[in-house]
Amino acid sequence: MTKYLSFLFIATSFLFLQSCSRKITPLISAPSKTAEAETAKAENPVAKASAYIAPIKTPVPTSITVNDKAASKSVEGRYYYDLEGKRYWRNKIDGKYYLYYKGMFNNKDFH
Repeated sequence: MTKYLSFLFIATSFLFLQSCSRKITPLISAPSKTAEAETAKAENPVAKASAYIAPIKTPVPTSITVNDKAASKSVEGRYYYDLEGKRYWRNKIDGKYYLYYKGMFNNKDFH
């Protein structure tokens, strides 16, 4: 039984090594039907136009009203809310959240 297993192991390892050493690559490959179809599709302007879908841009509001329980609190104690990658900070006078701009923290309403 062990003779058969050892022979089988040696034979499979030999076949495996032989199959890995023989990699056949053609020098000139014939163009396939799929390559011809892709080039025809690329040359067709209607196919190009229908393949591209423009992203929908939603308008970004300058101010929003958010419940303070849903907002987060910064280290300084100010409330902020993140919406679609934009950060809104709370105004202490009217309670609305305004989109961040550079001069915001010079304004006393946001302290």
